[in-house]
Amino acid sequence: MSADSTYGTVGRRMRVVANYVEFEKFGEGEIFQYDIELQPATGEFKKLPAPAFMRAVFDQCQRLHRQSRLGNVHMVYDARKIAYAPRRVCGPTETLRLEVSYAEDGRAATYVVQIREAAVVDGSVLRRFIGGERGVDIADIQPALNALDLAIGSVAHQDMVGFGRSFFTRAQSMQTAGGLELWRGFSLSVRPGTERLYLNVNTAVTAMYAPGPLLDALVQVLGVRDASQLRGRLDQRGVRDMAAYLRGLALYLRHRGIAGKRKFAVKGVTAAALDRESFEWEDPSQPGQAEPITVAEYYARRYNITLRYAFLPGLVGRRNAIFPIELCEIADNQRFRGKLDERQTADMVRFACQRPSDNRSRIGDVLQQLDLGASPVVRAFGMALGTRLAEVETRVLPAPTVNYGRASRDAALTPASGAWNMRDKCVSTPGAPLEHWAVLVLARQADVQQHRVQAFVSMLVDTCNRTGYAIRAPRPPITYGNLAADVSREMRRACDAIRLPPGRPPQLLLVVLQSTNALVYQSVKNCAYTTLGIHTQCMQAKHLQRPSPQYCANLCLKINAKLGGTNQGLTPSHLQRLVRGKPTLFLGCDVTHPAPGELHKPSIASVVGSTDYMGLRYAATLIQLPSRQELVAKLQEAVVRHLKLFYKGTRTKPRHVIFYRDGVSETQFAQVRDRELIEIQRACSSVEPGYKPEITFVAVLKRHNTRFFPLGRDGDRTGNCVPGTVVDRAITMPLLFDFYLFSHAAIQGTSRPTRYCVLHNDAAFSPDEIQQLTFHLCFTYAICTRSVSLVPPVYYAHRVADRARCHLVDMGAGFEDASSATSGYYGGAGSTTRRSEDPDRATKIIRTHEHLDESMYFM
Repeated sequence: MSADSTYGTVGRRMRVVANYVEFEKFGEGEIFQYDIELQPATGEFKKLPAPAFMRAVFDQCQRLHRQSRLGNVHMVYDARKIAYAPRRVCGPTETLRLEVSYAEDGRAATYVVQIREAAVVDGSVLRRFIGGERGVDIADIQPALNALDLAIGSVAHQDMVGFGRSFFTRAQSMQTAGGLELWRGFSLSVRPGTERLYLNVNTAVTAMYAPGPLLDALVQVLGVRDASQLRGRLDQRGVRDMAAYLRGLALYLRHRGIAGKRKFAVKGVTAAALDRESFEWEDPSQPGQAEPITVAEYYARRYNITLRYAFLPGLVGRRNAIFPIELCEIADNQRFRGKLDERQTADMVRFACQRPSDNRSRIGDVLQQLDLGASPVVRAFGMALGTRLAEVETRVLPAPTVNYGRASRDAALTPASGAWNMRDKCVSTPGAPLEHWAVLVLARQADVQQHRVQAFVSMLVDTCNRTGYAIRAPRPPITYGNLAADVSREMRRACDAIRLPPGRPPQLLLVVLQSTNALVYQSVKNCAYTTLGIHTQCMQAKHLQRPSPQYCANLCLKINAKLGGTNQGLTPSHLQRLVRGKPTLFLGCDVTHPAPGELHKPSIASVVGSTDYMGLRYAATLIQLPSRQELVAKLQEAVVRHLKLFYKGTRTKPRHVIFYRDGVSETQFAQVRDRELIEIQRACSSVEPGYKPEITFVAVLKRHNTRFFPLGRDGDRTGNCVPGTVVDRAITMPLLFDFYLFSHAAIQGTSRPTRYCVLHNDAAFSPDEIQQLTFHLCFTYAICTRSVSLVPPVYYAHRVADRARCHLVDMGAGFEDASSATSGYYGGAGSTTRRSEDPDRATKIIRTHEHLDESMYFM
């Protein structure tokens, strides 16, 4: 949107600082793209070495040959197979073959770098794109952006450890639990704006393996005092945790008989301990006589090393060689890609949390430290940058009126600063009265006494009744479950204690958990969703110690939403004005992928759709997809279901469908829009021939590095932009209907706006209309007395996707959790995950129990 008339106008105007630096100039000539093949002089790599190694060899090659064979041209390399140069380094059909010697860990080797021209990138395409020339797409400028990104990143690589466009240093780090460290750093990305090109600079934090003795790290991972206690942690869970930490880890092996340091990557751990794991060995002093020998005996006889911890499994490396844990050290500069545990996550949040003013100062320090203007590589690519962060115009949209039940003292309120409270408020519409429910305590009665449970239940009942949600059974049966028994059996036993009329299922099970153990929680939800068909409300036992009315009110909101009620909403006439008086189906969609290392587990798409006029009640559909597939197959089937549920709830067909789609990157916009828009259109026509409601397709992006900093006193109490702040110019894309929206009030740290990109707009929504509608919907999230950071249909889709692991029994904690994958060696069972061609991994709709299927069970 390049014309000022196409920007939004509603709201109070102000200016903010963005974490963008404008390019004063950039090269608009040709950029030459090269295919790079880097191999040992003898033999070949079976798989590409780590990027850091590849980059180090290539940089050494440039230093050696730049003045001669490379014609004094600076090249930038992605550390895999592509390089760029501002001038030709060889003829279009020529292959340039360069030899270079490189030493790692005291061992030198010769490598061959072959350079072949792959393409000529037109640098002027960037100028045409930011100028709004029609027909130039984001995909067309990607090669030019990649070249400039690599040129800028080459400066950071000199002193930092780089991963993609992010760079980190151990100089600013802290220790955390489980053998890990947290490192500070920053990200650098060249971004097109309207009429301008920018460098986006943001602070970053990542988890790294702490270098040093591996044995010390495993002591932390398994939570024991010293290495001698590891023997007691070699159960199935302990070995799983160990294997998850070790997967893909690069280690140094140091012992007598090996010169210098020997590096290897861990493939797995042995099925047996080193004093039991055996193989056939031929003693060099007795050639021709092979004998069975344990790994521990081998190290004693071959290297005169007596292993102190031979009860531990061994590490399996290349060619299935086995190495003792106690002789290994963790190599430097390795990023941890698994899922952080609760303590590590808390440390990460504290470490990453910075006030906006501190964050802005840190970004300034980064720019000063890099001194990009002094880089010969940056200059070679024709780039020059400004020295100040960009200021952009923004507006603050007015907050909507939020309505509660008529019995409230003040039924309507206009929230200040994006937050309010439930004092003297009643829910908008109560769900089904709670008459048949029970409490299941999954903890020892000695730890959670029954009188405390009953006292909490009494406060919960009183709070719900005063909030307008009726609980007609104030003393539900309380059952204590056996922690060692099957969770589903204990849930059935708790349900059996409820006095039920014939043919009536239980309504709710309040489950008290001893801890935040994910496996127990998922077992509870799996049984509820797939077997019993009962709503569950889980809570931690610690909340029983001092019952809090506020905590009980939060539970009330969740229970009321699950049982068919609504808690708060917009003024009906206001919402109808925003949607132009048309019955509107709100859809939200998200795709969740398995964690790195979970190669054969499925991806899950979640689709939620509103079932009422006000966009307050939603139903959910889960779709199982092939692993890492982003496009949502069977979307047509899901949308048909939600069209029918909307009609069932309103007795009206929607005349407008607004589809909020999360998880789409900029380069996938066109592909996802074209494919999924057709699916939605087909769904409509299959419901009724000729049925063509207006469709608005909005991509939602939360994972980006754009930040804004208020000027002067324009921020909130945390120094962040106030809720309702919207940015739709300067740093937004030309010819793309996109905007950044702060719809929530930050609690701590630097707030991240959500980016919305309108990819299809049958309704011809103006910027003001779609921005206000999206912002005001954020005040209707069912279980919160705050405006939320994501439009609720997407927020609900996130919750549904998060619950996906509870639907699929064999996925368990492994879904989105790298620590669940079993080692391919320990236990001798190999990987328990099944391949994608398995029928159980086929694309399909995943059904919840019929009693829950149309409810907000996911709240």
